Amino acid sequence: MELKDAITTRRSIRAYKADTTIDKKIVLDIIATAQHAPSWKNSQTGRYYIVMDSEKLSEVKTSCLPEFNQKNCKNAPVLIVTTFEKSCAGFDKEKNPVNELGDQWGAYDLGLQNQLLILAAREYGLDTLIMGIRDEKALREHLNIPETQQVVAVISLGYRDIEPTAPKRKELEEIIKIY
Repeated sequence: MELKDAITTRRSIRAYKADTTIDKKIVLDIIATAQHAPSWKNSQTGRYYIVMDSEKLSEVKTSCLPEFNQKNCKNAPVLIVTTFEKSCAGFDKEKNPVNELGDQWGAYDLGLQNQLLILAAREYGLDTLIMGIRDEKALREHLNIPETQQVVAVISLGYRDIEPTAPKRKELEEIIKIY
């Protein structure tokens, strides 16, 4: 699949095919691809917690996600919790922020990685939904996520069971200024 095709056919999927699995090697390749994203001073602070075991998957879905997101990822065979190491990207060696963004650089870098993750998934014919509404405390408890990391999102991964249409995008004139 060409990159532009992966970008333009990617959708946020809220209905996955039931009774499917994804090979662990594919999931690991998707994460390895995401690691190629640029990061602040090559700090590579993104971390991934991959939930594939059916019992653990059910536990995380029901204990860590609100009801509407449980429904959205109901049949997804994989959940990926994304985090980043705090106070690294955007900070000097003494852990002082180098500008007003501070830890937002860690979130920015993780966003770049997550974008590559969802595009790599699409290349495999897989689809995703990035869920920001989740129970951080429960995720930390169920997946042993240390306090040194900021929990950002839960990404469901699976095979789409719907064919959603592309939402309309704003005209370029609405989002750019050329000087």
